[in-house]
Amino acid sequence: MATCPECDADIEVDEFDVDKGDLISCPDCGANLEVTSTSPVELEAADDDDDDEEDDDDEEEEEDDFDEDDEGADDGDDEENEGGDWDE
Repeated sequence: MATCPECDADIEVDEFDVDKGDLISCPDCGANLEVTSTSPVELEAADDDDDDEEDDDDEEEEEDDFDEDDEGADDGDDEENEGGDWDE
């Protein structure tokens, strides 16, 4: 039996079914937990920072792409307006 560090719920974990470093989730609160000890079984909140950093990088790349698209769209509009002035 182990205790969720997030919600203090009792989690039934067999020490022979898990290894140190395994990830499980709390059935009560859904927190991602890492097995830090197997005898007795101890759990800590899993480090999700690596995933968050990757997500942040993806968002920044999308914003950069968006900015480039806007610049290209503005340039195209200016050329059309200039071309329109010459036709008149």
